Amino acid sequence: VQLQASGGGLVQAGGSLRLSCSASGHTFSRYHMGWFRQAPGKEREFVAVISQTGVRIAYANAVKGRFTISRDNAKNTLYLQMNSLKPEDTAVYYCAADQIYRMTSSYNYWGQGTLVTVSS
Repeated sequence: VQLQASGGGLVQAGGSLRLSCSASGHTFSRYHMGWFRQAPGKEREFVAVISQTGVRIAYANAVKGRFTISRDNAKNTLYLQMNSLKPEDTAVYYCAADQIYRMTSSYNYWGQGTLVTVSS
């Protein structure tokens, strides 16, 4: 499956952004989908995961209550709604797909990343 993330940009602290991840090449609904991020000088970290049908969802503690992951299987698209953004949310955000529901970065398929910059 090929993944294309988009929607990043520059936003002030307290603002919102919605990231999208478009999938092609294989049946999107077969995959559990995750969002990860990597800040400058830091390792890639888990943000959120959603199961194939959206029934199971999990978030990293750092984003819980502020970010919402969702998917539209009819549109082959994954979303990440990010509210109340903080400067520490600044990172390159990646979407990922796998047939195993996981919160580690061992996903088989990755998008190219989209940069989110939150100014204070």
